Amino acid sequence: MSTRKKIKNVFEAILEYGHDEDFVPNEGEGFIATDAPAGSEEKIEALRQRVLSGEPLWHGDDRKDYSGLTGAVRPRE
Repeated sequence: MSTRKKIKNVFEAILEYGHDEDFVPNEGEGFIATDAPAGSEEKIEALRQRVLSGEPLWHGDDRKDYSGLTGAVRPRE
């Protein structure tokens, strides 16, 4: 029977073992794709939550481009 404690995220793995080489991300039911565009606050928050939850950073179905998005356009002065 193993007495190793369950490592929940990469930070705990580094604290426990001194590096992140032994960390295996958890792809459970809560690991879902995000439609947030790259660089947006929403995407950064999704990545932050993934790290804290011990999930992989990237999901195969995350948004890959900026198609269908609109943004403010400032006129040139």
